[in-house]
Amino acid sequence: MVKRGSITVFLALTLGLILSLLSSGLESVRMAAARTQILNGMDVGLYSLFGQYNKYLLKDYDLFAVDGAYGGKEMNLAAVYDNLESYMEPVMDQNSQKLSVQQGGISGYLLMTDADGEVFYQQAVQYMKETLGSHGAALLLNKIRNTERKTTEAEKKGNELEDKGTIESYESEMNSAQEKSQAKLDEMTNNEQGTVDSSGFSDGTSSSGTGERYEPEPVDNPIPAIRRIRKMGILDLVISPWKAISDKKADKEKLVSGRNLEAGFAMEDSVKADCSITSQALYQQYLMEKLGNFINPGNGDLDYQIEYIIAGKDNDEANLKAVANKLLRVREGINVAGLMADPVKVAQVTSVAAAIAASFLIPPAAGVIKSALILCWAFAESILDVRELFDGGKVPLVKNAVNWQLSLQNLPALFDSLDTIRRTDETGVSYEDYLQVFLFSCSKAKKIDGGMDMVETSVQEAKNWNWFQLDHCITAMEVSADVKANKRKTFTVTRAYHYI
Repeated sequence: MVKRGSITVFLALTLGLILSLLSSGLESVRMAAARTQILNGMDVGLYSLFGQYNKYLLKDYDLFAVDGAYGGKEMNLAAVYDNLESYMEPVMDQNSQKLSVQQGGISGYLLMTDADGEVFYQQAVQYMKETLGSHGAALLLNKIRNTERKTTEAEKKGNELEDKGTIESYESEMNSAQEKSQAKLDEMTNNEQGTVDSSGFSDGTSSSGTGERYEPEPVDNPIPAIRRIRKMGILDLVISPWKAISDKKADKEKLVSGRNLEAGFAMEDSVKADCSITSQALYQQYLMEKLGNFINPGNGDLDYQIEYIIAGKDNDEANLKAVANKLLRVREGINVAGLMADPVKVAQVTSVAAAIAASFLIPPAAGVIKSALILCWAFAESILDVRELFDGGKVPLVKNAVNWQLSLQNLPALFDSLDTIRRTDETGVSYEDYLQVFLFSCSKAKKIDGGMDMVETSVQEAKNWNWFQLDHCITAMEVSADVKANKRKTFTVTRAYHYI
């Protein structure tokens, strides 16, 4: 018996709908797969592009960036995009999908110098956070703050002492008192003998009308010797003769902070300013680790790079001189406080001041002489301190009778004993500790500009890359592309990548 199959019109219509639904589902899956493949292709392209970071910048400065100039003198975004697309294509060609990029381009990018250097700053801070951790960052901040408070007070005191012009007042008061004393002596001599033959008073002697010279009781006055020393160049006093001073000079117009910079596009809003004190402490620790100073010179247009950030001069010698003067003011303030807190030293100064005033027949000038002696003694002790710091040693943060180095009697011979009586204190603060404090008082903008200046010139010199510029270094990018899938539908996709 033969059986014959048949299908109803209703079933035929139903099967048509089912087949249509299956076809639509398969096409939808195919398009979804295509879109996923496109996204994967763009991700691979971005990852591959940003995998071409500058290896020297990472190795020496722990900064991630892609050179957008590709070794040239100008940004070449076309080459950057072509490079990215070359990594996308192999992924697009996989499977049975027919994918073709219709058009595409870079819709946004960030450079290392964008947002006033905030990109550079945050990369440095992020590195230090990963290196020190939150506990280490807190300890670092506490250390800087404790030293900074005492140093700031001391520098203020030192500046006040210099502004008062105590040494100049000493000379003026001595001359005035001397004139009055001489006039009184002349009057007494005239009353007794009717004539007088006087001579200059600058050497502490005078003559009477009888022709006999008045010989005051001899007393050592260290003030003239210290006054002569104060007129010498600061670097001659605090730098040992066997230490050479760099003569490097930078062209500030060519530095990051002095030229017109390339700017990123459409992504600056993604960078939020970090103004926390902890981040600033971490950033300046980064600068101390990565850049050079007088104790450990760097390389680049300048050797004393931390000093450059603090002082902002265009040559090493001027920056070193500015920091030396700053250090001297700090140490003067500290040493005046230490001297005044020691009753034995105050008694010595009072006694010597009275003796000097008496020897010049001007007892009223004892107060001025005492003030000048205190400043001279503190200045001389400070010269020893700063010289020790520049020699790589440490000095006490606060002075007392135990760690005071120079006696009042040895003041006139200071220049002959600069390297014989000074000593280091292992529990004290170093030159680099003071640089940390000076950096802390600088503005964030100044530290960012100076840091970028010095990193850029260091890379240029170390690798002989005269073309290298931080404002060509790409740290983030957003890419958009129109990709046609299977000759049917065009997808517009956008992907972004950030180093931080």
